[in-house]
Amino acid sequence: MQLAIARARARRQAGRFMLTLAGISKSYGTRTLFEDVSLFIKREDRLGLVGPNGAGKSTLFNLILGEEAPDEGELTWERGADFGFLPQDSVPPGEDTILDLATAITPEFAEVRDQLRALERGGSSACLAPEFDLHHRYEELGGYNLETKAKIVLSGLGFRPADFDRPARTFSGGWVMRAHLARLLVREPALLLLDEPTNHLDLEALLWFQDYLTRYPGGLVVISHDRAFLNALCTGILELRDQTVYRWTGDYDDYLRQKEDHRAQQEAAHKTQQREIAHLQRFVDRFGAKASLASRAKSKEKQIERLKAVAVEAPEEDLRRISFKFPQPPRCGRRVVNLAGIRQAYGEHVVYRDLNFEAERGQRIVLVGPNGAGKSTLLKILAGVVPIQAGVRELGDNVRPGYFAQNRADNLNLAHTVFEEAMEMRAENSDVTEQMARAILGGLLFRKDDVHKKVSVLSGGEKSRLALAKLLLAPPNLLLMDEPTTHLDIPSIDALVNALKAYTGTLIFISHDVYFIRQIAQRVLHVHSGRLTPYAGDYDYYLDKSRAGNERAALTAGFTDGRPPEARAPVAKPAPAAARGGPKTKEQKRAEAEARAARSAPLREAKARVAALEKEIAGLETKQAELTAQLEQPETYNEAGKAQKLNRELAAVVDRLAAATREWEAASTKASEFEG
Repeated sequence: MQLAIARARARRQAGRFMLTLAGISKSYGTRTLFEDVSLFIKREDRLGLVGPNGAGKSTLFNLILGEEAPDEGELTWERGADFGFLPQDSVPPGEDTILDLATAITPEFAEVRDQLRALERGGSSACLAPEFDLHHRYEELGGYNLETKAKIVLSGLGFRPADFDRPARTFSGGWVMRAHLARLLVREPALLLLDEPTNHLDLEALLWFQDYLTRYPGGLVVISHDRAFLNALCTGILELRDQTVYRWTGDYDDYLRQKEDHRAQQEAAHKTQQREIAHLQRFVDRFGAKASLASRAKSKEKQIERLKAVAVEAPEEDLRRISFKFPQPPRCGRRVVNLAGIRQAYGEHVVYRDLNFEAERGQRIVLVGPNGAGKSTLLKILAGVVPIQAGVRELGDNVRPGYFAQNRADNLNLAHTVFEEAMEMRAENSDVTEQMARAILGGLLFRKDDVHKKVSVLSGGEKSRLALAKLLLAPPNLLLMDEPTTHLDIPSIDALVNALKAYTGTLIFISHDVYFIRQIAQRVLHVHSGRLTPYAGDYDYYLDKSRAGNERAALTAGFTDGRPPEARAPVAKPAPAAARGGPKTKEQKRAEAEARAARSAPLREAKARVAALEKEIAGLETKQAELTAQLEQPETYNEAGKAQKLNRELAAVVDRLAAATREWEAASTKASEFEG
C-alpha cells in the first residue's frame, strides 16, 4: 500500500522533478541499506551526499546510474534528462590524447571524430562514411565548438596548451581523472554525479572548478569530504542514516546546525516521554493491587501502552565512525630537526639553494605556498625519504620521524594483507602485539575479515586509514603529513583532528583543507621561490599579516620576490633627509603603489586578455548556434537572398571563432608563463 502511494505521488510530481525515487528499498543478504526511500531532485538542485562509512552512498549512486536495481520501488527520469558520473577511479587510458578524452562526450561523437582523422591521414574510405556526411554530422554534434570549450575547461583544471595533444597514458592517474572531469563539464549533462571530485585537484584547479560549478546549468549531487567545497556549492544536504535519506536545507554548516538542533529536540522528547512513562508506571506499581484505585491503575497502564506505541527513540550513536588517539611518543630534545645549507634540484630546476630551517619540540606548522614551490619536497627532506644533494639534515636527540605520504601507496606494501602490513611495525616497535594491532585496526574500521584484505584492493580512504594505523603502532615524535585528509570522509577528518589536538609531538604538514588547518596549525611557513617565510601565529594570523585575502586562495598565494608584502623593501625615490626615519611622505606612498602595480601589471593584463577572449568565444558560439538554427528553418528559404546572407554571416563567425581560439591559446600560455 505504501509503495503504491509513493508511486502515485511520483507520477503526480513527474512533471516537476528531473529525477524521482519512489519507495526504494535495497538489501544485501540480511543487511538493509535503504527501506522505502523517496527522493526528488530538481534541475537547479545542488546537493551534497553525506553519511558514515557503509551507509550506502555509492549504492545510491549505482541505483541512479542503473548499474544496480532496487529490490522495491522505482526511479523515474524526466524526459530528455541525462546524467554524467565521475567515479573516484578510472580505467587506464589507451592511445587517446588529453583533448581526445575531454571531447569524447558520446560514443557517436568519438567515432565520427576518429573517422574524420582517419580520412585526414589518408585512411581507406571503404570502412568510412562519405567525407561530406562525416563533416556535416561532426558539425551537427557541435564538434568545432566542443574542442574550443574543452581547451578552456582543461586549462582551468591545470593543463597547459602543450598538454592537449599529449597521450593521456603519459600522465599520472590523477591528471587522467582531470581529463575525464573535463569531459563531463564539456558535455553538460542535466545531472552531475560526482564522487570525491576534488581528490585529484590541487588547490588552484579546485578553486576554478568550484567557481565553474556555481555557474553550471544543470543539477549536482556530490560526495565530498571537503567542507569548504560543500559550503560553497550546496543548497541542500542528503544524509544517509538509519536505512533512509534525510534531506536538509542549506550548506554543510547549516546541515550540522540543523542536525544538532534536531538531535537535541529528539533527545529532550525521548527523556520527557520516558519520565512520563516512569511516572505512570510508579502509580501502577503502587496502587494496582488496591481495589479502590484499580480502575485508575488500569487506565494508566493503557496510557503507558499508547505512549510506547508512539515511542520517541533516543538518538543513536554511529558505530561505524573511526575512533583513535595517538599514543604519546617518547620525549625528545628541544631542537627536533635542523636543515643547513640545503641544495635540492630536479634536473635543471633548482628547488632550494642554501636552505636553512629549524623546528622545535611541540610546534605545529603548516606549509603553504604556490603549487610547485617545493612544499612536498621540503617535507620529504625533513622525513629523510629523499637524499639531499648538498647541505646537512640533523635530527635532535631521541627524535623519531614518521612520514605520511600524499600517495599512500608509497608507505604501503600492496602485496601484504592489512594485518600483515600492520604487523610490519614490529620492526620499529618491539612492543607491537597481534592484540594491539587488531585493536588499532578495529578503531580504524578494519574489523573481522577486513584485516585479511589485500592492500592492493583497498579504496583511497582505506589506504589512508591503514597508513594512520601504522603511525599509531610506532608513534613518531616528529610527524610529517602530506595532505592527510585526502580520501577521508568528514567524520574521519574530525576523528583525526581530535587525535592530533592531543598529540604532544612535533607536527609539520601540508593541507588544502582550511577547516583542518584552522583546527591544528599554530604556525605557518610560506614556501615560495626557494625561500621560507615564517609566521609566528595561526592561519588567521597569516591571513592578516600577509594580506592574502581569500582564505583558500591564500594557501597557494605567491609573492613576486618570495617575501610577504610587509617584508618587502619599498621601491621608491629616496626620502628627503629630514623625513628619513619618520612617517612616509605622499610621494613615497605613491611610488610604492606604482611599483607594486608595475610588478603585477603583466600578469593582470594577460589574465584580463584570457577572460575577454573566453567571453568573446562564448558569444561567437551562441551566434553560430543561432545562425545554424535559422538556416535549418524551411521558411528561411522563402525570402530571396536571406539564406545567402546568413551563410556569409556564419562563415565570418566561424572564421573569427577559429582566430579567437588561437588567440586564447596564446594568451593562456603567456599568462601561465607569468605565473610560473
